[in-house]
Amino acid sequence: MNQYIKYLLLFTSGGMLYNVIEITFRGWTHWTMFILGGLCFILLGLINEILPWTVPLWQQVVAGAGIITGLEFVTGCIVNLWLGWAVWDYSQMSGNLLGQICPQFFLLWLLVSLVGIVLDDYLRFIFFEEEQPHYNIGLTRYSKKVIWLVKR
Repeated sequence: MNQYIKYLLLFTSGGMLYNVIEITFRGWTHWTMFILGGLCFILLGLINEILPWTVPLWQQVVAGAGIITGLEFVTGCIVNLWLGWAVWDYSQMSGNLLGQICPQFFLLWLLVSLVGIVLDDYLRFIFFEEEQPHYNIGLTRYSKKVIWLVKR
């Protein structure tokens, strides 16, 4: 399949999913969030295209949340501060930076990144015949012992 079409479909999927999430939890969205959601989804998907599958999933998720937070900051500076469209405002949240990003939403982006990375990998596998997803969940000997104790 043409790479352009593949990335257009992935971009559209990410944009639509993010708009659905915003409408579900916030009650409304803005057209710029479609673009931001699509771009974030593309970049989350590229994590496994750039990094090897051996990179632990938790590290991919942290990188993904960093990507989303960075794009959110740039987008917020443009649409909220420069253009004055007031799409969102985190200025009342502790630890915010210019009202555009905050630690609380970084934590939310960790969950969104996990879902986005796995969803992108399976969409690529099912629809574009790419490599079947397989993850290194990064369990150390210590965490394996904790899991073993909990199961007992």
